[in-house]
Amino acid sequence: MDELTYTDIKTTVRELLDLNLECYKEKQMHRRLEAWLARAGASDWHQYLAQLRNEPEELIRFRNYLTINVSSFFRDPERWETLKTEILPKLLQDPHVSAQEGLRIWSAGCSVGAEPYSLAFLLEELAPFKQHYILATDYDRGALKIGQDRGPYTEENLKSLSPEMIREMFESPDPPWYVKKRLARWVHFKEHNLFTDPTETHFDLIVCRNVVIYFNAEVKDALFRKFHHALRDGGYLFLGGTEYIMRPQDFGLSHISTCFYRKGEK
Repeated sequence: MDELTYTDIKTTVRELLDLNLECYKEKQMHRRLEAWLARAGASDWHQYLAQLRNEPEELIRFRNYLTINVSSFFRDPERWETLKTEILPKLLQDPHVSAQEGLRIWSAGCSVGAEPYSLAFLLEELAPFKQHYILATDYDRGALKIGQDRGPYTEENLKSLSPEMIREMFESPDPPWYVKKRLARWVHFKEHNLFTDPTETHFDLIVCRNVVIYFNAEVKDALFRKFHHALRDGGYLFLGGTEYIMRPQDFGLSHISTCFYRKGEK
């Protein structure tokens, strides 16, 4: 893909979707775009960009493709076990939290909602009588709709779950899979642009897994600063298994264990 074509794509995407492709790793985005053009059956980008301006349904399909959605319940089970046995108990015993109704958690880039519902399942086990608040945000409206509707979820979404967990979390052990209604009582879905929209603050825990891996270094740094601002003192950040912060101290964070960082106390 030549530079002029990529510039045209970035300009059109910014205009029509309010999505800044500059935030993403360029080579990776080139590969995704070329794969999509072949799938869409367009002869070239000039034709396809014109099609996007005239066909709202195609624009939605393109938007949903660009906002990468790979999501499963309890992805990387070992890290979720650390969250369950170490991080959440510490937060629930924290004097700051005991004065609240419950934990404030932000699931950033939540996709179809597997992550916030996994959080709700753990909290129901650890502290079922508190009024927890789980903010679940994503830019992809189609993905959010699945989360808001509690499904239907796919076999791929459930691949980390045992048959027992499927029975406990879902209305039926067989497809179509919908999360049980009680798990939705703490989860609040909201459309949100991670780069440009303001964020709520004073979160005890921010979960942003397998999201920052797609962004360039400058954008990652900006997001880590945003997460630091959104966390309360002593709050935790939970990243994906292949994501790490090179110099966490530059963002007021300390590395606790694999995938986990903590904001310092003042």
